[in-house]
Amino acid sequence: MIPVKLDQLFLSNMGFVVLLKGADERALPIFIGAAEAQSIALRLGGVAVPRPMTHDLMKNLLDFMECRLKRVEVCDVVEGTFIGKLVIERDGAEMDLDTRPSDAIALALRCAAPIFVAEKVMDEAGRVFTAEETAGETVLQGEAPKHAKKLTPLEALEKELERAIREEKYEIAARLRDEIKKIKGKGSDN
Repeated sequence: MIPVKLDQLFLSNMGFVVLLKGADERALPIFIGAAEAQSIALRLGGVAVPRPMTHDLMKNLLDFMECRLKRVEVCDVVEGTFIGKLVIERDGAEMDLDTRPSDAIALALRCAAPIFVAEKVMDEAGRVFTAEETAGETVLQGEAPKHAKKLTPLEALEKELERAIREEKYEIAARLRDEIKKIKGKGSDN
């Protein structure tokens, strides 16, 4: 297993992408959903939400059950789909739970757990990215490539709201609108 760090979270023309980077400069790009990108961006940005989001709830549940998230792993790639697992410890015993890598990353950030990628996954899907390859992408967190506009978590949510409305995904738009209102409301209280 290769230890990795979340290097970037950005919005490409094909959707949200997280880049997990190892020490050898190879990065593993994983496309993730809007909800997971929002959860990751809010955590990385240090934005406190008034009510627990799904990944906050998962962490609270682990804490309540006296479990510890030891690590998360991106352990396989099958037909272009990444397979993840949570390694949880309780009373000295470890157990593995199948998960999407995006959920595993969001939870790892909340639990300060390390992230690992299997050697075979990095060999198959990892690569070194040049600045030109990521130029023009909208970076939500991490090191911004050349020509990229870095967004705050609030700006990222607003951009995603515009996209949801444009694509007529009104349920998602309503949820994003509510999150934006909560964040803006918290900022005006200070």
